Amino acid sequence: MDKNLTRLATALIVGVMAPLFDSTIVSVALHTLAGDLHASVDTIQWVSTAYLLAMGVTVPIVGWLQNRLGGKRLWMSALVVFLVGSILCSLAWNVDSLIAFRAVQGVGAGAMMPLLTTLLMQAAGGRSLGSLMSIASLPTALGPILGPVIGGLILGAGSWPWLFWVNVPFAAAGLVLAWKFIPAEIPPRDARLDVVGLVLLSPAVVGVLFGLSDASRADGFARFDVWAPLAAGILLLVAFALWASRRGRAALVDVALFRHRPLAAASGLMFLMGAALYGGMLLLPLSFQDLRGTDALGAGLLLIPQGVGSLLSRTLAGRLTDRIGARIVALLGFGIVLLATIPFAFADASTSTVGILIVLVVRGVGLGAVMIPIMSVGFTGLDRAEIPHGSTITRLAQQLGGAFGTAVLAVVLAEASSSASPAAAFQHAFWWAIGFTALGMIVAVILPGKPDSPASADEATASPAAAEPVAS
Repeated sequence: MDKNLTRLATALIVGVMAPLFDSTIVSVALHTLAGDLHASVDTIQWVSTAYLLAMGVTVPIVGWLQNRLGGKRLWMSALVVFLVGSILCSLAWNVDSLIAFRAVQGVGAGAMMPLLTTLLMQAAGGRSLGSLMSIASLPTALGPILGPVIGGLILGAGSWPWLFWVNVPFAAAGLVLAWKFIPAEIPPRDARLDVVGLVLLSPAVVGVLFGLSDASRADGFARFDVWAPLAAGILLLVAFALWASRRGRAALVDVALFRHRPLAAASGLMFLMGAALYGGMLLLPLSFQDLRGTDALGAGLLLIPQGVGSLLSRTLAGRLTDRIGARIVALLGFGIVLLATIPFAFADASTSTVGILIVLVVRGVGLGAVMIPIMSVGFTGLDRAEIPHGSTITRLAQQLGGAFGTAVLAVVLAEASSSASPAAAFQHAFWWAIGFTALGMIVAVILPGKPDSPASADEATASPAAAEPVAS
C-alpha cells in the first residue's frame, strides 16, 4: 500500500477503536451497571439493545449521507456524535438516561462502521484488498482481547462512569488524524433521499433486530414480542426489496448489486460468519460460567486466546487472499473454525482448561482467516459509486447474522437445558454452531478464485460494467 493509503487506514483505525472497545467493555459491566443503577436484568439489557437498534437505524442511510456531506465530513461528524454520546453516558443519572445516551452512541457507531469500509475501498481502487482489510479489521480482533481486561481494571479501581471515558482519547486522536489524513472531497450531492426506502428499510432492520434480541428470554420465538416484530421486519424487508428493485441506484440501497456474484456470496458469508462468531461468543462465556464457575470477567479473560489467534492469522490471510483468491482462504478458515468448535461439543466441567485455551487459539486463527477474504472480495469489480451500497449490504448482513445466530443458539440452549444436564445442553447448542460454520463452507465455494491482475482490477474499478458478475 502507498503512504497515503496507509495514513488513511491509520486515521480510520484509531477512530473506530472507540466503538469497538466500547462494545466489549460495556458487555462485561452489565452486572455492575444493574446493581449500581438499581435496575432489573431485563431493563439493563436495554443498555446493549438500544445501542444495537440505533446502529440498525443509521446504517441504511450512510451511503446517502456520504453523498450529501462527503466522506471526511461524515466520518468526523459520526466520531463527534459517538464522543458526545460517551461523555453523556458517563454523566447518566439513572438507567433510563443511560439507555438514551447509549442510543446516541449507536447512531455514531452505525455511521462509522460501514463508512470505514467504504472510504478504504474507494481509496484502494481495487488493489491489495486482502492486505488492506487485514489492517483495517485489526480493531475487531483487539476489542475482544483488550476490552474485558480494560473493563475489569476500571471496575476494580473505580466506578462505572469511567468505562465511557476510555472512548475519549481514541475519539479525540481519531478526529485529529482524520482532519490531517482523510482527503477532503466535494460531495456530488446528486442523490435525493429515498424517503420511501428509508421508511421501509430502517424499521425493517429494527424490527428484525428487536425480535431476535428478545428470543433468548423464556418461550423463545413463541413470544409475541419476538415473532411479531420479527415478522413485521421481514415483511418490510421484502417490501423494500420490491421497491428498490424498481429504482436501481436511486434506491436507498441498490439491491441490484446482489446480481454481482462476489458481493452476493460475501453477504451470505458475512451473515453466516456473524451467526458463527456472535453465536459462539454467546455460548463460550456462558459455558465457562455455568460449567466452570467463573464470573463474567473471568469468562471474558478466557476468550483472550481466541482473539490472539485471530491476530496471528490476519496478515497471512490478507496476503494469501491477494495471491490465491478468496475462495481457498475462506474455505480453509471455515474449516479451521469448524474443527476447532467440535471439541466444545464434547466438553464438560472436567475438560482440561489448558486444552480449551489451545483450541480457542486455533479457532481464532480460523476466524481471522475467514474474516479477511469475505470482507474484501465483495467489493471486487464494484465502481466507486457502488461501494457505499456494498458496504451497507455487507454490514447489515453481518449485523443481522450476528443477531440471528445469537437468538437461535440461545433458544436451542434454553430448550436443551430444560431436559438435559448443563453440559449436555451446551454440547447440543455447539453442534448448531458447527452447523452454521458448515453452511459457511458450502457458500464459500462460490467465491471468486484467483484474483485478476492489477491492470484488470484497475479496468474493472473504472468501468461502468464493473457491476457484472466476476468469473472465477
